[in-house]
Formats: sequence, structure tokens, C-alpha cells
Amino acid sequence: MELDQGKYFRPLKKFYDYEGKINNPFEVALVNPVSERAVKEVQNYLENQSWDHNFGLDSKQEGMVIGKMFGILIVKTEHDELGYLAAFSGKCANKNHLDFFVPPVFDMLVDGNFFEKEEKVINVLNDEIFQLEKNVSDHQTEIKTLKAIRKSKSHQLQQRLFESYKFLNKRGESKSLLSIFKEVGGGKPPAGAGECAGPKLLQMAFQNNWEPLYITEFWWGASPKAQLREHKAFYPACEEKCRPILTYMLEPNNEL
Repeated sequence: MELDQGKYFRPLKKFYDYEGKINNPFEVALVNPVSERAVKEVQNYLENQSWDHNFGLDSKQEGMVIGKMFGILIVKTEHDELGYLAAFSGKCANKNHLDFFVPPVFDMLVDGNFFEKEEKVINVLNDEIFQLEKNVSDHQTEIKTLKAIRKSKSHQLQQRLFESYKFLNKRGESKSLLSIFKEVGGGKPPAGAGECAGPKLLQMAFQNNWEPLYITEFWWGASPKAQLREHKAFYPACEEKCRPILTYMLEPNNEL
């Protein structure tokens, strides 16, 4: 992969004592001076961005309030250059790609890819079922058939998505999301797995043979109703979606 340092890699001049092992992403990291500087740069960028995304920090802004988890990863290049990468969880401003932040591991929103095509087919089925259900007594068999087709297509699309997310580990090996959860997590991936900040950051580091030194994540925005989140506070990586992925990506040198 061709390196565009101005787009993803942000250089840092100051180094710090490092024992050669990345911190545990499932523990709240005590921010060191170098990562603190990187976090401040990212947060300053967020304070001055003009995206069409309502984080819930401006009472005058319209739209659904959606706070986001952001992450930074301190890395060292093959030339011993120190810098950091930044990422957001899921989509932001309804986009997968935003300047300053690393891209997704797999972009399902690319025009013309299989996800877009199959989603259109499923949406057509949804519309047909909706129309038939207006007079359900006359179309029970047809509705049942269409729902079975929809279920099958949705399952096939989800499986194909899971296979399309391929993650690198420290040895340079690649494995699909489906395989990781089957072998490491003992089940199938939950919705949104692979879209969190941590996997995105490590994927970019390993793609460029950069050594990951320090990872931390913070919340940006109003707290969601489902769980308590404090603006600018630091949080560990999520267990359900991220532990199997990060355990695989950081092997064999990890204690997760």
C-alpha cells in the first residue's frame, strides 16, 4: 500500500520510554505525554470541523444526536519515525471516509459493489411485502414466500460481508471476520463488528509495517441513552465486537 503520510500518518517529534509491547486496549489507558499530545491534536481538529454531523454539543445544530468513539494509535515506522493515526467508530457524517482519519477495513458503501446491489434487491422485496400486507388475507402464501426469499438473501449478504472484512495480524497473516469469530470468539460476528476504531487503526499500521506502540480511545459528543458516555473521557475497546478481532490482530505478542 502506498503511504500518504499527509493523509493518515501524523508525525510526532518527541519519543518516550517504550518497552516494546503495546498496551492492553481493553484497559483504560493512562495517557502518556506523547499520546496526550496526539489526542489533543485530534480533539482540536474535531472542535473545528464542519461536517454535517450532530454530536450533541451544539444545541442549535439540527439532526439526530450521535456521539462517536474516536481512537488514536501511536506508531513507529521502519525508519524509526514516531507518529500517530486517528480513526472513528462506524460512520461519521454518514461517510466511511473523512480527511485526517484512516479508512474502513472494508468499505461497503463504494458505488457499484455487491452490498449496494444486493441491498437494492432486498429493498424491492421489502416494498413488495409491504404492499401485499395491506390486504394480507388475500396474499398469505405469497407473503410467506417473499419473506423466506428475503431472509435467505439477507443471510447470504451478511455472510458475504463477514467474509469481505479481512484483518491482518502482527505476522502479516490475513483472516476474515467470519473466521476470526468462529476460531477466537466461538460464534458469529455481531452487527458492526470490524467497524470500531481499534481494528481500523491496527489494520493501517500492519498494512504499512508500522509498529503499534500505544492505543487509546475517547468519546466525543453527548452521552447516548443506552449507556453512559462522558464527552472527552477515555474508554476501553468494546468486548463483544472487538475482543476477538484485536486478540487475533495482536497475536502472538499479547496478553488479552
